[in-house]
Amino acid sequence: MARPHSGMALCLLGLATAIGLPAQADPPPSPAAAPPAKKAGSGVETVVVTGKRIEPVVQRENTALDAARDKNLLPKFGATSYDLGPKAIAALPQGETTPIDKVLLQAPGVSADTAISNPDFHIRNEYANVQYRIDGIQLPDGVSALGSVLETGLIGNLNLLDGALPAQYGLRTAGVVDMSTKTSFAQGGTIDVTAGSQATFSPNLTLTGTAGQTEYFLTARYLQSDEGLENAMPTENPVHDRTSQEKLFGYTSTLLGENSRLIVMGGLFDGHFQIPDVAGQTPLGDFGPANLSSSRINETETDQFWFGMVALQTHTDRIDTQISAYTRTASTNFVPDVFDDLAFNDVASHVQRRSLLNGLQFDGAYRLNDAHTLRAGFTAGIEQTHVDDTSTVLPLAPDGNPLPTPVTLDDSTAKLGWNFGAYIQDEWRIRQNLTLNTGIRFDQIGQFVSANQVSPRIALVYKPAPGTTLHAGISRYFTPPMQAQATPTNLALFRNTVQQPAIPQDDPVQPERATYFDAGWDQTVLPGLDLGIDLYFKQSKDTLDDGQFGQAVVLEQFNYAHGFSRGAEFKIAYGTEAFHIYGNFSAEITKAKNVVSNQYLIGDPAELAALAGMYTYASDAQTISGSWGASYGWHGVLMSVDGIYGSGLRTGFANEQHTPGYTQWNAAISRRFNPWGAAKPLTLRLSVINLFDKTYILRSGDGIGEFAPQYGPRREVFLQATQAF
Repeated sequence: MARPHSGMALCLLGLATAIGLPAQADPPPSPAAAPPAKKAGSGVETVVVTGKRIEPVVQRENTALDAARDKNLLPKFGATSYDLGPKAIAALPQGETTPIDKVLLQAPGVSADTAISNPDFHIRNEYANVQYRIDGIQLPDGVSALGSVLETGLIGNLNLLDGALPAQYGLRTAGVVDMSTKTSFAQGGTIDVTAGSQATFSPNLTLTGTAGQTEYFLTARYLQSDEGLENAMPTENPVHDRTSQEKLFGYTSTLLGENSRLIVMGGLFDGHFQIPDVAGQTPLGDFGPANLSSSRINETETDQFWFGMVALQTHTDRIDTQISAYTRTASTNFVPDVFDDLAFNDVASHVQRRSLLNGLQFDGAYRLNDAHTLRAGFTAGIEQTHVDDTSTVLPLAPDGNPLPTPVTLDDSTAKLGWNFGAYIQDEWRIRQNLTLNTGIRFDQIGQFVSANQVSPRIALVYKPAPGTTLHAGISRYFTPPMQAQATPTNLALFRNTVQQPAIPQDDPVQPERATYFDAGWDQTVLPGLDLGIDLYFKQSKDTLDDGQFGQAVVLEQFNYAHGFSRGAEFKIAYGTEAFHIYGNFSAEITKAKNVVSNQYLIGDPAELAALAGMYTYASDAQTISGSWGASYGWHGVLMSVDGIYGSGLRTGFANEQHTPGYTQWNAAISRRFNPWGAAKPLTLRLSVINLFDKTYILRSGDGIGEFAPQYGPRREVFLQATQAF
């Protein structure tokens, strides 16, 4: 006969269960069983104490608040949406170590570019113009940095929105990278190490857990590699391309009752980069000896980014709100190799950009009745920027030839700028399967220019049958330039030097104003089989673009008078529990005409005249883009493959040509082991990037806003070990 439990033993058992420890005592009676009867004559009654776990309750309430935020506060109504969940990210060849930009390359309409383009991808051929949101809170812009600020490991789900966005999305409108943080907060974490080609070494630590009403998540990564940026040559090993990077992200969510919570999150990025050299270049002959090697040029850049956010979310039967405050500091410091830059470029520029931004965001929703949901909100931000350009240049003799006696010129600008935006919209459910969303947005900026715009938005979503969704929308957009990239230059400072511009025009950079049309169809053909098609057209005035217009690896913005973009996207996916396969294809044309700000950046008067007289392809335009992938999991083994195709970015005089098309395949195999039990698995992953070692060029260095060539990666092999604890 089994020994009866004592009250103390059962209390200890309940406590162990509550904090997630393994039970050491005998199992308690089944909840369905009747409690033992009092033994006759004993005078003692057995008492059953049931332990209640707090973590599942906290997680359940946080999940409900997540759903309320996504459905009620910030729905993706009418926009084109592409979802990349944790399962899809884990199936990528590099899993959660895949940089966010490479994750996004697997979405339709996204094409690859170099890290210098910031970000190193384009959505529907836009120059950048991408906003990032974490749990609905917009992450402020940087100042033109290298490397990815955010870590893929923090993502619980990633959703890419583009097309005709609803009114709550303003300013950066080419696409919204909408990320939600992880939702599993089991006590413990993981430690993983990745090592492989180009002397890559990257350890990562992740911690998760629950303490009372608070869930927390922390991830920290260090990376060092001999290929921090794209190789400037088609060789296997780049010259002078070392990097070291540190990333940290922390998140806490504390319940303040059944229907509200306080979210605090923050992160930092500290990246150090060598700028790759191009071997075999010849000095210009104006400074220094004629036999210098270009492989000895020692340019570097340090980028730093820090942000903190705090948000209060509330939810009731009729009203949802979220108010958040954020702060961000960002800096870029490009340090030239003065002697060698003078020898090869006649100029050496030390460029520093620093920015401090503080802001406030509010979103609210009110369910007026079963047919109408009203939404409104605002954003406000104030930014202090400092841009310092210390250029060592060669003066010009009276005959126009450079003199080998360098002079140093300082061009510094500080600006306190601000922006404000507000919106209101109504979601009208006309019928159960037909919804109309109308809204209006107002934006005002005060930067190097002052401007505003009222932007109406309208979208219609129709679901004629189960598994069928049709959407169409029209949106007006107002996109201001990035303050640190639109800083005016003192052209008079460079008179009678090699930096004296051939085009002495520098009209201020204006915000872009655009009208966007988008329509699409999504269809579930069979269980697990989905396909979709999307068509869009954008027409813009003061079309924004950017580029690297000198050896300093920083971006400068300018405007075309007019621009347009049109395209079509197709997506298909099929999945079962173990197998998943997908493919995306897009065909797009993006053109612009007549540079009307920062004209001096173009450099060549003949090219500026050509751009004024005709529509030409934008620098980031790629006609055909594609992505695909497949994965299969079986008894702890996961095999995956993915790839991208690009028809080539623009190059040549007035961007009239394009680089050759390319294809890159990646593959991986991983195996999960349980040497310490199923709760603490060890996963080993072998991944290969550019499986067939295809050499291809991303940028030739000859297009508008290009300074040096950049090539795609050669074949690289990585081994990753991940241990849960």
